[in-house]
Amino acid sequence: MRDFKNKRVLITGGASGIGKIMARLCLERGAKVIIWDINSEAIEQVLTEFSNYGRIVGYTLDLADANQIKSTVTQVKKEQGIVDVLINNAGIVVGKYFHEHTVDNILNTSAINANAPMLTTLAFLDDMIQQNDGVVCNIASSGGLISNPKMSVYAASKWSLIGWSDSLRLEMKQLNKQVQFTTIMPYYIHTGMFDGVRSKIPILKPEPSALKIIKSIEKGRYMVTLPGYIYRITRLGQAIMPLRLFDWFAGRVLGIYKTMEHFVGRKDTSRPSESE
Repeated sequence: MRDFKNKRVLITGGASGIGKIMARLCLERGAKVIIWDINSEAIEQVLTEFSNYGRIVGYTLDLADANQIKSTVTQVKKEQGIVDVLINNAGIVVGKYFHEHTVDNILNTSAINANAPMLTTLAFLDDMIQQNDGVVCNIASSGGLISNPKMSVYAASKWSLIGWSDSLRLEMKQLNKQVQFTTIMPYYIHTGMFDGVRSKIPILKPEPSALKIIKSIEKGRYMVTLPGYIYRITRLGQAIMPLRLFDWFAGRVLGIYKTMEHFVGRKDTSRPSESE
C-alpha cells in the first residue's frame, strides 16, 4: 500500500477536471502537490481554493512545447526537489474525421497526449531510479483499446501511451527497481472535454473516477480500466469475434462507434485539459 504522506506529487493538467480533483485528494492524504497547466488563471484559482488543504504550487506551461517542459522541469527540481509521484493527466481531443484534421491538429494531439508524458517522465525517472522508489501514473483512455470514428488521432496517441507505459513497467521489473507504473484507461468522463458525446455505456462521474485513480496508485495497480468491465469486454470480443462481428457488437450493441456524432468539446480546443 503506497502512502502519499509527505510525497511530492506532480499532476499535469492539474487546474481543472479530474486533475484538479486528484490534486485535492493528494493534499487530503498529506502530499505536497505541484500542478502544471496551460491556464495560469485556473492555476491561481486552484491554489487559492486549496490553500487550506496543504502545500500546493503551480507552474504554467504548454506541454506541446518540449523546450517549455525542459525549462519547467529544471525550475521544479530547483524549487521543489525530487518528484515522488508523477501523474501524466493532461490531454486534448479534436473530435473530427481524420481527413478534416489540420497538420497542427495532428501534431498538437500527438505532442500533448503521447510525447509530453514521455518527455516529462524521462526528466524525472532517473531520480526515482536512483532512490529506488516512485510512481508514474499515465492517464490513457479506453480509446486506446478500441477504434472509434472521429477519434483516430486521439486513439493513436492513447494506444501509443498505453504501450509505452506498460513497457516501462516491464523495464522497471527487469532492472529490479521499485518504480511503479500505473496505466489508467477510462471511458468518457463528464468534465467538459467530451461535451456532446452520447453513449449507451454510462459516462463516468469525475469525483469517483479521480478517487479510483488515486486508490489504484495506492494499491499498486498496473493497468486499470474505468469501468472495470471495459477491458474484459473489448479484449474478449476482439479475441473471439471476427472483425465484422466485433464491429456489429461494438457499433450496434454497445453503441461506441456513434458516441462522437454529436461531439462539441470545449470551446477553446487549443488548450490542454484533463484526459477524459
